[in-house]
Amino acid sequence: MGHDVTIVERVSEALRPLQDRSEDERIETLNEIKRLLREYSPFKEEPIDCVLWVPQETVRANDYNPNRVASPEMQLLRTSIEEDGYTQPIVTFYDGESYEVVDGFHRNRIGREIELVRQRVRNRLPVTVINESRTDKADRMASTIRHNRARGKHGVDAMSAIVVDLARRNWSDAKIAKEVGLDPDEVLRLKQISGLASLFFDREFSEAWEGEP
Repeated sequence: MGHDVTIVERVSEALRPLQDRSEDERIETLNEIKRLLREYSPFKEEPIDCVLWVPQETVRANDYNPNRVASPEMQLLRTSIEEDGYTQPIVTFYDGESYEVVDGFHRNRIGREIELVRQRVRNRLPVTVINESRTDKADRMASTIRHNRARGKHGVDAMSAIVVDLARRNWSDAKIAKEVGLDPDEVLRLKQISGLASLFFDREFSEAWEGEP
């Protein structure tokens, strides 16, 4: 297996003028080149195939993340990024103007709040953008939960709020369970926390789950 030497040499030659551009111009030009390269990639359906460095002010947190990271784990994440650099991008949804965090809220915080890291990454953050088929808010909420369930802790009340929101978006219990990795009884119990009778018009109550104090 090999590569086309001629193409590589031509690309290398074409990139040389970047050395004379400002740092911001180089970053933005390379972002556009990455987008272009993705169009020719057999992996273009995989978000990780295109990691962009975007200005921090264009990245915003979502308003539904139920993940909690304890102080020791947060400190470990900080140390990891300080010592090893960013080894995982922040997963985002792009609305045409800004990037909403789907996964990586705490990686986002480290890049903003830790001066050493912020300077090193030139006030930018590494992002990937989820595929267009997952841009509905309900899909993004489910994606956030899937990303987070193996890490940190979810607040029960926050999870309940998300399940209620998905139900109001006409997601069935079966779809909610499948998309966010819950069993049907967990979905029912999370609904019960809300106390909204309208969510149970066709279901019998099971034993209640109490929210976190």
